[in-house]
Amino acid sequence: MPQSLNTAIMVIGGAEDKLHGRDILRDFFWRSGGSDARIAIIPSASREPLVIGDRYHTIFIGMGAQEAKVLNIDDRAQGDLPELQEYVSECTGVFLTGGDQLRLCGLLADTPVMDIVRSRAQAGQITLAGTSAGAAVMGDHMIAGGGSGESPNHSLVDMTLGLGIIPEVLVDQHFHNRNRMARLMSAIVAHPTLLGIGIDEDTCALFEGDGILQVLGKGAVTIIDPGEMTYTNQADIGKTDPLCMGNLRLHVLSAGCRFDLRQRTMLIRNYRQQSSWDHAAAD
Repeated sequence: MPQSLNTAIMVIGGAEDKLHGRDILRDFFWRSGGSDARIAIIPSASREPLVIGDRYHTIFIGMGAQEAKVLNIDDRAQGDLPELQEYVSECTGVFLTGGDQLRLCGLLADTPVMDIVRSRAQAGQITLAGTSAGAAVMGDHMIAGGGSGESPNHSLVDMTLGLGIIPEVLVDQHFHNRNRMARLMSAIVAHPTLLGIGIDEDTCALFEGDGILQVLGKGAVTIIDPGEMTYTNQADIGKTDPLCMGNLRLHVLSAGCRFDLRQRTMLIRNYRQQSSWDHAAAD
């Protein structure tokens, strides 16, 4: 097949299928150019970068990629290396593996290599995918850690800065699998200009640059929109006190669903005209 021009930023909730259909990884492969793909694998989030990097290298080469290189950046100084800058300037796809998002940001934030990757991804020149920790870093603000399964409260989430690839979102991953709804609510109430994006395992939120989010995979993407929030007590309570939030909007999208990020509305298929999509709010 010819090289794809349908580039995207693929935000994957972790634990994507690596053994059977590999649908999400295969979509990344085709969007990176298929048999013309030249892929940079960055396993910096992992404590075993060579092991995890080699696993993805085997997968993408097995799919037929022209080239896949593991860029084992384990020191910030490597982000200045001309040969790594050259490769990410010329490759067609970049894949950020899982691991520890704090480690990933600590090694890559504000380095020339990441500046190139971010610029090219935002310009639609490459397909960029991040899974698990590689998904968590996508926004300007990032969930660094926290708990699960409690009522929303300040102590449930630790926040820091992300890599700013999709500035307007705040991502949490392994979402329903690890019961992180309260964690994402706790994060988003303190950042009410952002959209909270919770992504289940083996599921991908796909951003194509047209302002539309699409869902791939076996789980769901949960969107928390605080844009019309009418009340919160977050400024007046202690660290472990329950948060109160009024008029949060919640959307749950499964495979094939779409969401307009500019209008902040879900799109639903108009089955009278199979190729068209309508804003849910218009029905």
